[in-house]
Amino acid sequence: MLAAHYYPSQEQPANGEKTPWLVFLHGLLGSHDDWSSIVEACPNYPRLVVDLPGHGDSHSIDCQGFIDFDKQLTQLLAHYSASQFVLIGYSLGARLAMHFACFSAHKGLQGLVIEGGNVGLQSEQERIARADNDHRWAERFRHQPIEQVLNDWYQQAVFADLTLAQREKLVALRGQNNPLAVADMLENTSLSKQPFLVESLKQLSVPYCYFCGEKDQKFRGVSQQYALPFTLIENAGHNAHRENPQHYAAALHYFLSHCG
Repeated sequence: MLAAHYYPSQEQPANGEKTPWLVFLHGLLGSHDDWSSIVEACPNYPRLVVDLPGHGDSHSIDCQGFIDFDKQLTQLLAHYSASQFVLIGYSLGARLAMHFACFSAHKGLQGLVIEGGNVGLQSEQERIARADNDHRWAERFRHQPIEQVLNDWYQQAVFADLTLAQREKLVALRGQNNPLAVADMLENTSLSKQPFLVESLKQLSVPYCYFCGEKDQKFRGVSQQYALPFTLIENAGHNAHRENPQHYAAALHYFLSHCG
């Protein structure tokens, strides 16, 4: 079963109603630790911070794709008796959260926060190009020193706002990953294998919102292109919850006030 860290609510609602669980999903190369500032800022909710397959304490867990992850997350939620929950995902975690929200049969979802998550590709040509790109990165993770690959990984356009010091810190932090497990997860949950989710998102019966750092031009464009409900996180790039946790937490609390 997936590994997760559970933080109980510090108080019970006065009206006796259940408070929804907050379920956090990190991005590729990350771990549950990435959410620590946001978890601390939400003490009145039970929180479940998941390590994705091949990452953190789930480093030995395999995942064959989006449907497989839906089953793994359903099992985890059942294990913790999280009957009502809000999914909060970043990057790969956001893509997994969107797929779960749109296609899982679970009835307990109360809301969805998408941070820097790609909603999918529409053309076969785009899918083929992305599959090739992800395969090449995966092969590099498998066969080259991880520090060398990470140095190039964080030179990608989506990370253009990072300073040299921020980039070096991320390379050191992410270098603790098992590169073979990262490579498998990268390919098995490639954007090329993800359905195009816009229409399914717009049919959700629960609140959802696209959180995006103001410096993240790519994903600001995605949210605007498809007219998704949108919250801008100031003074932040692609990883908004890491770069401006105070504003992110405030935006999250505002969103949660509209859930349930």
